[in-house]
Amino acid sequence: MRSFSVSSVTALAVILLFCAGPATFAASPPVPETQAVQPATPQELVRQVDIPYEKFVLPNGLTTIVHTDRKAPIVAVTLYYKVGSKNEPRARTGFAHLYEHLFFGGSANVPSFDIPLEAAGSTPTNGSTWYDRTNYIETVPAGALDLALFMESDRMGWLLPAVTQDKLDKQRGVVQNEKRQGDNQPYGLAEYAVSEGLFPVGHPYRHSTIGSMADLDAATLGDVRKWFADHYGPNNVVLVLSGDIDVAAARPKVEKWFGTIPRGPEVQPVAAGPVTLSAPLSRDMTDRVPVLRLSREWSGPGLNDVDAPALEIGMRILGGLASSRLDNALVRGSELAVSVTAAAQIYQQVSVLEATMAVKPGVERTKAEAAFDKVLADFITQGPTQDEVQRAVVSTLSGEIGGLERVGGFDGKGATLAEGEVYSHDPAKYKRDLAAMAALTPAQVQAAVRKWLSRPVYKLAVVPGERTESGNGMGGWGNEAGRPAPADTHVKAPPLAAAPKRTAPPVAPVPDLKLPAIERTTLSNGIPVTLARRTAVPKLTLAIDFDAGHAADALDTPGTQQLMLSTLEEGTTSRNATQIAEEEERLGAAISMDASVDTSSVVMSALTANLEPSLALTADLVLHPAFADADVARVKGQALAALAQVQSSPNELAQRALEAEVFGSHPYALPSDGLGSAETLKALTPAALHAAHDKWLRPDLARITVVGDVTMDQLKPLLEKAFGNWKAPASAAPAKPITTPVPPARSRIVLIDRPNSPQSVIVAGRVLPLTGRTRGTEPLTLANNVVGNDFLSRLNLDIREEKGWSYGVRSNVSQATGPCLLQLHAPVQADRTADAIRAMIADMAAFPQTRPVTPEELQRVTEGAIRALPNAFETNEAVLAAIRKNDRLGRPENYYEQLATTYRAIDAQAIGAAARQYLQPTDLTYIVVGDRKIVEPQLRALGMPLEVREAPAGAEDQE
Repeated sequence: MRSFSVSSVTALAVILLFCAGPATFAASPPVPETQAVQPATPQELVRQVDIPYEKFVLPNGLTTIVHTDRKAPIVAVTLYYKVGSKNEPRARTGFAHLYEHLFFGGSANVPSFDIPLEAAGSTPTNGSTWYDRTNYIETVPAGALDLALFMESDRMGWLLPAVTQDKLDKQRGVVQNEKRQGDNQPYGLAEYAVSEGLFPVGHPYRHSTIGSMADLDAATLGDVRKWFADHYGPNNVVLVLSGDIDVAAARPKVEKWFGTIPRGPEVQPVAAGPVTLSAPLSRDMTDRVPVLRLSREWSGPGLNDVDAPALEIGMRILGGLASSRLDNALVRGSELAVSVTAAAQIYQQVSVLEATMAVKPGVERTKAEAAFDKVLADFITQGPTQDEVQRAVVSTLSGEIGGLERVGGFDGKGATLAEGEVYSHDPAKYKRDLAAMAALTPAQVQAAVRKWLSRPVYKLAVVPGERTESGNGMGGWGNEAGRPAPADTHVKAPPLAAAPKRTAPPVAPVPDLKLPAIERTTLSNGIPVTLARRTAVPKLTLAIDFDAGHAADALDTPGTQQLMLSTLEEGTTSRNATQIAEEEERLGAAISMDASVDTSSVVMSALTANLEPSLALTADLVLHPAFADADVARVKGQALAALAQVQSSPNELAQRALEAEVFGSHPYALPSDGLGSAETLKALTPAALHAAHDKWLRPDLARITVVGDVTMDQLKPLLEKAFGNWKAPASAAPAKPITTPVPPARSRIVLIDRPNSPQSVIVAGRVLPLTGRTRGTEPLTLANNVVGNDFLSRLNLDIREEKGWSYGVRSNVSQATGPCLLQLHAPVQADRTADAIRAMIADMAAFPQTRPVTPEELQRVTEGAIRALPNAFETNEAVLAAIRKNDRLGRPENYYEQLATTYRAIDAQAIGAAARQYLQPTDLTYIVVGDRKIVEPQLRALGMPLEVREAPAGAEDQE
């Protein structure tokens, strides 16, 4: 994946957006049971965070930062090029991002960037572009660091000899399909409208990072070479090495691989800043969306401004907390909205301050707008309370401490240090920002909010209806229609100097995976408890899993399980929804309830210091729900709005249709989003939810798993105190009918008409004669990785990289407790819908008959996957997920530690046999969501049975 926007870059972009990492932590002392536990203060949390580093600069200007973290034998390589879409001139919009895609196409001495790194165990290997920078990341086994540095340096210094017109044309197609994919989503054009409303033509932050179709079409090979020469010199780069490395080992490696690359031109700073509108502005967009969405927008200061921390916290109090002002007033209070948000998206030189309201269907727009604007005006006038500031700061800091486990990736310690250096010339900028946040007073927050939100506002409304605008004409400079680009905007490709001959270094052996020891015990009421202790951060994650899930709705009304779980946080017999949210925020805890197809889960993330009160709150939610009439009605309204959103999303719509078609009367035919239908949701009552709670959330169906900074001696007494008195009812535990037969598979196409869709979403599938508990399916896993479950898979390389028809194609084999589903997913440009299906069929049929697994593929999916295992278990959440999956599927607890041995025993013949048995394109059901007038003639030519359906009605029509 090469994404143009990895995250929204929310406020304090350097502060906390990418703050992650092993920091320096004091050991958490045991808390005596009789001692009253006080929530940690912001200052205490800030003192726990430290990411030590050393920095050096090569003579050619390359800045290198090194952070040592020995917890795993991996090193994250993070490069930030100080160039983004704000550096693009007129007629070049989208070029920084297009170039990022080209950067993965090989260099003078590296035919492919992805293949060697994935073979070496890199995960992830990716890049992204945003307004202020382009970054590239990989996390590799320590023994593959030289290989990663060789490859990064080769494309930094000698990329251009490998960039051809053919590669440019193919990646242009991929990027244009990425744009279509984003534009095709509900509210997908709103981002363009916000930028156009806040910034004048020519402002560096006005045009989108994805750019305009016209500018992408016009990009030439000469443009590519000039962009590289102007922006990709080592003096415009920050390199961060974080993990199992120190500066003594790092410096000679960096000098060896990067030292001979010549400096590039100095990139001139871009002049940009916030814009104050001369008067309030408003715009209505009609789009195929489920509900009316109102937004209020302002441009604001950049991340180095003194007001940035206060604006981050202020907007969080306004609409980012579960107990936010907007939530309390409009969702839980007047119930005029089904959801609200507020956030500060803070970039290097500007920010976008945004508040949104998704209006409840049936509510008059004028009434909704008046209430929305009143909350904003009151907040600007009154400011926050001390308790609100404290809760916003603690919950934010707690979330960031949880991110400190990752050495790399887009949100790890490497990115934290790089962003500090790139944006503020200080890798430790996060420390200053955290300290400023912890010291905030209500008066400071109010002053910042009043200063920036009292200015003229830009109001955007996205109104349900037929889409009247096209994303093709959006995202560019903004005045192309009235002022065509000059004829000489593009340059001829200059001649290239010969590149030096360089050889890739070998990869050193990777040690076997070693996961933390697993301890098991049982509570007095029979609930099994599993603990894996990890002390990298002073936090833990706990999951209570119940043998229920969406499949349980086969014994109830569809939508019951998810609605019941969603209502748990809305009130207990002693706390209302606001009190619950506020207590979570004070504790720095996060409690969520959700369901998969097989399991209903309560997941709690907590600071170790606040474990006891966090457990007490969790237990109250699980054991004493109120299911009050008003709470159930409110949550039901939100569920109906969520269902409308699902039915307006082409991906979700296709997924629901596929499950229903291939599973028939099996419980897995119920929608895996858990939302049921509008009719079933409306029929659910508080009594029905209470009955489902008592039926499924019971100790004899429960299992508790914990990973993090706690000992069993500390944990078990606290669990006994919270859950030990919980007794199972006398009635027998229910059993889901997951052995129900599924209908025979058959080849056919179901076309769901979604007019004016620039892309078609293709989802295909077949139920396999396997369950998740079937042993010996590892050859199938590896065969699927060859076919579609990998960036370098055959389907993705063919349809995305070779043909340029899609932003990404994948295949998956589910691992549910019951029958497994083979599924393919391919969003493709509308005019290539049938061609893409033909390509999918051809690629699958060829494996292994005419195209058996190659030695390169075999090495990548076996030894490459083995080398990547340490990366896969870097976080508490990853280890928790592995333990829970092993327990659900009845695997041994050392399954993943034995996986290397298992994979090494699988040869090409076994992979081919699995592909022949399970991955052939016969009897697949295809769901296509797209524009019938474009797609139907193509599909008719395929010769399969074809059924055409209308897309479901929107939320306004379901009332």
